[in-house]
Amino acid sequence: MAKTVTRRIHILPDHVANQIAAGEVVERPSSVVKELVENSLDAGTTRVRVELRNGGKTLIRVADDGEGMSRPDALLALDRHATSKIRRAEDLLGVLSFGFRGEALPSIAAVSHFELTTAPADGGPGTDVKVNAGRILSSGEVARQPGTTVTVRALFHNVPARAKFLRSAAVETRAVSETVLLLALANLGTGFRLESNGRELLDLPPAASIAERVAAIWGDDEAGDLLALDVEAGGVRVTGLVQRPDSVRPAGGRRYLFVNGRPFRDPALLRAVDEAYRTTVVPGLRPTVFLNIGIPAGQVDVNVHPAKAEVRFHDPKAMRGAIGTAVRRRLAELISAPAFGPEPGPAGPEHEPSAGEPGTGAGGISKKARERSAEGMDSGQLAFFVPGLARVTGTPAKGASGTTGPAPANDAGETPADEPWPAHRTPSDIWQLHQAYILVTMREGLLIIDQHSAHERVLFEEIMRRFQGEGGASQRLLFPLTLRLSPAEYAAVEELKGLLQTIGFEVEAFGERTVIVHATPHPHPHFDAEGCFREMVHELAHGSELVNSARNQHERIAKSMACKGAIKAGQSLSRTEMEGLLDRLFATELPGHDVHGRPTILRLTLDELGRRFGRE
Repeated sequence: MAKTVTRRIHILPDHVANQIAAGEVVERPSSVVKELVENSLDAGTTRVRVELRNGGKTLIRVADDGEGMSRPDALLALDRHATSKIRRAEDLLGVLSFGFRGEALPSIAAVSHFELTTAPADGGPGTDVKVNAGRILSSGEVARQPGTTVTVRALFHNVPARAKFLRSAAVETRAVSETVLLLALANLGTGFRLESNGRELLDLPPAASIAERVAAIWGDDEAGDLLALDVEAGGVRVTGLVQRPDSVRPAGGRRYLFVNGRPFRDPALLRAVDEAYRTTVVPGLRPTVFLNIGIPAGQVDVNVHPAKAEVRFHDPKAMRGAIGTAVRRRLAELISAPAFGPEPGPAGPEHEPSAGEPGTGAGGISKKARERSAEGMDSGQLAFFVPGLARVTGTPAKGASGTTGPAPANDAGETPADEPWPAHRTPSDIWQLHQAYILVTMREGLLIIDQHSAHERVLFEEIMRRFQGEGGASQRLLFPLTLRLSPAEYAAVEELKGLLQTIGFEVEAFGERTVIVHATPHPHPHFDAEGCFREMVHELAHGSELVNSARNQHERIAKSMACKGAIKAGQSLSRTEMEGLLDRLFATELPGHDVHGRPTILRLTLDELGRRFGRE
C-alpha cells in the first residue's frame, strides 16, 4: 500500500499573491501618492493635482495632463510587471524613470476600490476602468482631455489587518505632504497642487531653480539662508543648496538628497555633509541641505528597495568624498556672514531683485534669473538645476609664489569687485574698535572682523598644516617654564608630548607631575606661553565641547591651541599687525568662521547705511 505524502508547499491564489505584492509597494496612503505621482511625472505632466479625504484612507485622487494611455494600454497596465519603461534586464542599470517595475497600479488596485480614467495625447477616445480588490468590474469609453486620473477609495478595505495599522488622518496627511514636497523639489518644471478635505495645502507653480521652489514652499526668509552650489568633483556633479553656517540653528535643518532627480535616503552621505561643515558650525548642529548628485545611470542601482527609497552606488566611498568636497568648496567661498539688514540675503551667490522690484516673479526671483536658470534644462524632466557659481566673492588671488594675497588693482586704480579688502589701502581705511574688532572700508561698504575669531581660524589651519608636515617656527625660552600639573594633566602631556612638540612646545618631564617647557610656538608678539599651555593642557585632559567634537588628536590639539593662543579681545594691534592678520585670514580655506563655528567677518553695505539714514 502506497504511503500518503503530506504536501507542505502549495501555490498561493492570485488574490493572495497580489495582496502580498501590494504590501511591498503600498504601505500607507503616502506610498500610493508617491507611485501615482511618479507615474504622472514619467508621463511628462506639467501639472499634477493630488486630492485626499481622511488622510487618504477614504479617498486619494491623482490627476495629470501627461501623455495618457489608449484603452489596450490602460487595461494592460493593470497586469503585474507590465511597464513601458524597460524591456530587458540590462535596462535596469540605466533606468532614469521613476516607475519601472510595473507593480504600482495592480498592487494599489488589489487593496482598494480603484478607478483609472485616461486619454492619449494623440486625440484618441478616453478610457475608464473600474477595479475592486484586483478584479476588473467594467471598462468603457469616456470623454477626457489628454492625461490620466487615478482614484483610490477605501484603501485596504479588503485587508483589515493592514488598515488598522494606519495612523490618524492628520498623521497620514503629513506623510503625503512630505512625499509631494520631495517630488516637487526634484521636479522643478512641474506644478504641484495638494488638497486635503477640500482645503489647499500646497500650490506650487513650475520653478526655474531650486532656490525659487524652496522660497515658494518655505518662504523667502528660509531661501535667503541658503547658498547655491554647483560643483564637479571626482566625475560627480553636485548641485543644490546648502545653508550658511551662521544660519544653522539647534532645532536642525531640512536635509534632502537626490540622485539624478530621484529622492533617496543615505545617512552616510549626510554624515559626509556634516563632516564638511566641521569647524564652521557648533558641533552637533545639522545644517539644511538640498543636494542632487548627477552621475551616469550605470554607476547607481536604484532597484535595491521596494519603495525605491534607497540606492546603491558603485563606489560609495568616492561618492561620500565628492559630496564632502563639493560642500567644503562652497563654504570656502563664503567670506563673511550675511550683510546687516532686515531683508534676508540672496539664496545664491548673485543678488536678484526682491519681490516687488521690476521683472520679479514668484518667490522674489527675477525673470532674468529664471531665464538664465532654464538654459540647458532637460525638457523631459526638469530635475535639479541651479545657476552655475558666480564670481567667488572675496576669494584672494594667488601670486606667482603660490602665496595668497590681495589681487592688484586694475588700470584705473580700482580694486577688483571680488576683493575681500582693498589692495591699495590708506592710513584711514583700516582701524581697531575697542581693541576687539578690526574695521576695513570697502568700495561697497565696511567689513567688521572679530580679531580673536580671525586669528583663531588662522592658527587652526596653520597648526593642521604643521601636522601634515609643513614646518613652523618655535622659540626657545631663555628661562624655561617649570610647571606642576594635576595627575590627569601630566598624563595628557606624556601621551601627547610628540604632537605638542610638532606644534612648537618642547616639553620635558621633571619629577612627579612636573614638566619643564624649553620652547614654545610664537603665534604673535603678545603670546602668553605659560597661560596658553596651562589652559590647553587642562582642556585636553578634562575635555570640553570644543575638543570633544574633534575627529582625532591632531584636530583636538589644533582647536585647543588656536582657541587659547589666539589674540584676545582687549589687545591693541598696530596697523601692520592688523594688515598681517587679515592677509593670513584671507589665505585660509574657511576665512568666514572660527573653530567654534562663529562668524569671523560681518559686512555692512552702503545700501544698508542708506536705508538706515532714510536715503532709499
